[in-house]
Amino acid sequence: MAVNKRNPGTKNPSAPAASAAKKKKTQITGFISDLDCYLFGAGTHYDIYQKLGAHPKTYKGKEGIYFAVWAPHAREVHLVGDFNGWNPEANPMTKIPDSGIWEYFNPGMQMGELYKFAITTESGKILYKADPFAFSAEYRPGTASVTTDIQGFHWTDKDWIEKRAAQDVQKMPISIYEVHLGSWRKKNREEKDGCYTYTEAAHELAAYVKEMGYTHVELMGIAEHPFDGSWGYQVTGYYAPTSRYGMPKDFMYFINYLHRSGIGVILDWVPAHFPKDAHGLADFDGEPLFEYADPRKGEHPDWGTKVFDYGKNEVKDFLISNALYWVEQYHVDGLRVDAVASMLYLDYGRQEGQWVPNKYGGNQNLEAIEFFKHLNTVVQGRNHGALVIAEESTAWPKVTTHPEEDGLGFTFKWNMGWMHDFLEYMKLDPYFRKYNHHRMTFGLTYFTSENYILVLSHDEVVHLKCSMINKMPGLDQDKFSNLKAGYTFMMGHPGKKLLFMGQDFAQVHEWDEKVSLDWYLADQGDHKELQDYVKDLLHLYKKYPALYRLDNDWNGFQWINANDGDRSIFSFLRRDETGKKNLLFIISFTPVERPDYRVGVPKRGKYTLLLDNIHGAYKASEAPGFQSSKGECDGQPYSFSYPLPPYGTAIFRF
Repeated sequence: MAVNKRNPGTKNPSAPAASAAKKKKTQITGFISDLDCYLFGAGTHYDIYQKLGAHPKTYKGKEGIYFAVWAPHAREVHLVGDFNGWNPEANPMTKIPDSGIWEYFNPGMQMGELYKFAITTESGKILYKADPFAFSAEYRPGTASVTTDIQGFHWTDKDWIEKRAAQDVQKMPISIYEVHLGSWRKKNREEKDGCYTYTEAAHELAAYVKEMGYTHVELMGIAEHPFDGSWGYQVTGYYAPTSRYGMPKDFMYFINYLHRSGIGVILDWVPAHFPKDAHGLADFDGEPLFEYADPRKGEHPDWGTKVFDYGKNEVKDFLISNALYWVEQYHVDGLRVDAVASMLYLDYGRQEGQWVPNKYGGNQNLEAIEFFKHLNTVVQGRNHGALVIAEESTAWPKVTTHPEEDGLGFTFKWNMGWMHDFLEYMKLDPYFRKYNHHRMTFGLTYFTSENYILVLSHDEVVHLKCSMINKMPGLDQDKFSNLKAGYTFMMGHPGKKLLFMGQDFAQVHEWDEKVSLDWYLADQGDHKELQDYVKDLLHLYKKYPALYRLDNDWNGFQWINANDGDRSIFSFLRRDETGKKNLLFIISFTPVERPDYRVGVPKRGKYTLLLDNIHGAYKASEAPGFQSSKGECDGQPYSFSYPLPPYGTAIFRF
């Protein structure tokens, strides 16, 4: 077929040309040592991205770019790009013996040039592949890699990194703002669909997040991906921050700026699968390389994607090095690992006969289990304080237990069970909530089993699931009152927190990656009031250690009344290890006023109202106080009365 020189596809070479290429004399450069090859083959070369890919080098006194690619099944590999008119015979690479690695030094080549690898398969086809280790990629729809030097950025976040390393992340307040950068805000310009650049986003996002009181930003879809509609979960450039928003050093600026503003950065990371795009990892050298060869293990039927071969050392090295790359080269504070369940279960999304049992006859992917233990040990061992978060949707045991105790070793796990129960309850008409009271209490029976993050993520506001505000029952004001009550319960429930963008001001339409959030709503009536209320909750969360110090400890939580289902009222306490500045939560999930409400409390004294659904947060000088009196109520020795309004929320300090 004809080949587009700008974006070449696949073709059969002519025999004479191929033969001529073979005759060209080449030699090994020595940039990749025998030790490099050994460690890569053993799956323990954790900095392999410094060897494979494209790197500025000086060789025999000449400056240029050194290229290396792993393609063990290839008959030949050539470097192609604008520099040689995409000629697949002009620049042959040399195979390093017994390694499967091909290399080439191109003198005089500069930064910012487009390139690919032209891989001749055993059958004689030429595949034009992007560099798996490229630090930068061409802006879509282009698919070439771009020569890029990521060294030399002036980091000024040393204090942040040192502080991170010294902290116990389990005892920190963590409230995450999940963001899709391309649709958070838009500029009124045609260039790159009006998306903010990394630099532009850094300033506005940091200001917003800091004002609201979030501690971290979690970014969706930063690694390069060809299709916007995948939201970044169909990755072709694992080492390349997407060119949609700028260059690699622009992304470094973004992270550095957020760190200087006191905000952590978490990236979504996708080691579960990759797409079949011709320029990507699929059948990279004409045969399954990064993926399992058996399609019963190597393909996801539901997603139409390939599955990484977690038993292959070089593939494990590719992925673990990639995780370390983001943490160590870009200073990110954590990775949220997407679709963990799809990796752990061999029968995930597969019917009978579509999957292969493990050697014990079970459905667990033993290789993926070992991969996670390896990954988490290395990432957290080399970078104390870095987070590795599992999006794991099943009851797999010991997800956040140390590998030494036969756990997977993740720092946190998304609490998908809590999310499901919470949303099912919140969607109900208040009349029916009394029959579903257990949905809100069930999460408190297992909150110590893992280190959890409570999540209301992007997945809950797409694909006809409705925006968060439109999930709520009732008419306008009722919807906002419901959401206030729900967010208050979430903030009081043990576990770290995550909200997707737009949920804090009640974005009305479902999230759409193609358009900006409706920010004008944040300046209007109920939307503004809700945003201010969420802001108050977030700042309260950071201020009081009782809300985060003992998230996985029964000493940190106590029910006052878990069984008031007829009135759909929940009351509970949160404590830290000091026993001081304890918090009492009262939350009503019906539109019924309770002027005579009485709550039991554990001790005599003053209970200071910090926040309610009518007023929001109180200034210290204006906060009302309520004096408890002796007399049993809710199984407690003391009590006080509090006029509970419709959908009433109240947080007291004592």
